[in-house]
Amino acid sequence: MIKMTEEISVSQDEKYMAAALQEARRAWMLNEVPIGAVVVKEGEIIGRGFNLRESMQTTLTHAELLAIQDANQKVGSWRLEDCTLYVTLEPCPMCAGAIVQSRVKRVVYGASDPKAGCAGTLMNLLEEPRFNHQVEVKSGVLEPQCSTVLKNFFKELRQKKNEKDAEAGE
Repeated sequence: MIKMTEEISVSQDEKYMAAALQEARRAWMLNEVPIGAVVVKEGEIIGRGFNLRESMQTTLTHAELLAIQDANQKVGSWRLEDCTLYVTLEPCPMCAGAIVQSRVKRVVYGASDPKAGCAGTLMNLLEEPRFNHQVEVKSGVLEPQCSTVLKNFFKELRQKKNEKDAEAGE
């Protein structure tokens, strides 16, 4: 019976990660690094966000922070207890700190981030026992899809740059 529950939660995690991937695609359409996030409470998406750092030219417009802010407004509180945050890329230190501060119960991410990941890759700020709140972490949900979106975005970006450089050299 426990195994059946685990299978159900995996499919739920995949469902909500797919929603986060939709947010990442919205970022890509704006030429932003395609990272998306959703906050879920009691089976309902209550917060959505995608990277807007380039468009807004502000450090704080990461997908996770925007999804948290959206969820805070919907529930009317800074506390997001009993919520799960789904994000396509492992949270950075800034986002991990905001996740802990907002009291999110659980984080599910797709692709690991070897350069800035703070949910287990470089360090794990989310499960740090010295903080007054720890966040359950699950990694690798729809990882191939999450990684592919990022790889394809940067491949396209390099191709555009090479074409631009070639035109300038003519």
